Formats: sequence, C-alpha cells, structure tokens
Amino acid sequence: MKTQGMVTKYGDNVDTDVIIPARYLNTADLKELAAHCLEDLDPGFARRVRPGGILVGGTNFGCGSSREHAPLAIKACGVACVVAEDFARIFYRNAINIGLPILECPEAARRAETGEILEIDFDSGTVVNLTKGERYSAHPFPPFLQQIIRLGGLLQAARQRFEEEQP
Repeated sequence: MKTQGMVTKYGDNVDTDVIIPARYLNTADLKELAAHCLEDLDPGFARRVRPGGILVGGTNFGCGSSREHAPLAIKACGVACVVAEDFARIFYRNAINIGLPILECPEAARRAETGEILEIDFDSGTVVNLTKGERYSAHPFPPFLQQIIRLGGLLQAARQRFEEEQP
C-alpha cells in the first residue's frame, strides 16, 4: 500500500488535548471532530488540510489522555498518514484500532517540512521526500497490522474474519 501527500508539520509532544480538545469529546460525529482537529495548536488546520495530507510530528506524538477521539479526528480530516519520530503507546494502539496509518520514521520526521510532498510505501517502510529527492527507511508494520489498517480498523478486520469463517 502506498500514499502520497502534502506535509503539515508540528513539533514534539503533540498531545491528545491539542489534537482534539476535551470540550468536543461529547460528540461521536466524525465531521464535528474533524472540524476541530488541532484547533488549539493551529486554528486553520482543519480548513487547510486536504484529503491525502500527511501529518508529521516529532517525538512522543499523541501523548496525553487515552482518547480514541484523537486519531479519529485526524482520520476524519482526511489525513492519509501520520509520520513521527515516535508515538505515545496508547495513541499508537488507538491509531491502529481505528485504521489510521502511522509510521515511526525519525529521519523523515526531522527532515520533512510543511508544504513538501512525501510518498510512503507501507509495505517496505520507505518514505520518499519528492520535494527534496530524499529517501528514508522505517520498519514497516507486520502484514497482520497492515491488514487491520487497510480494512479501516480492528472492528472491520474482526468482522471480515468472522464472515470468512462462516460456513
């Protein structure tokens, strides 16, 4: 699986409270969550991001509380992938659970800048900065996790498996 998109970059320790502020946690409406994604960090993010965009962060991306709303808001905005030096473990797991592609690639996270175009090959873990002509390597997810993400999350993967096992 591959994706290509324009980078929006933030720094270290982007926490779940700025990804989706607590005042919006009383809704499960994905459009509403998307409209407020990152508004306390970057008020124009939700209006600027385009489907297929790539969010880049530094270390400890997604730290803070364990709300699933954070990766849901990012995915609902149309972000195709989050690339970071590393992720807070609960965000990492929540992203996989809801089918948000993420990739730990420290070099890409450090070198990419807002407005550049990245191409990501999830099967090989290769990130190409098409703007700079640079190539970076990450460890790809194992096939079973890639399948969960490809299917849209853990629930969808479980549904598919259940349906395949029916006589």
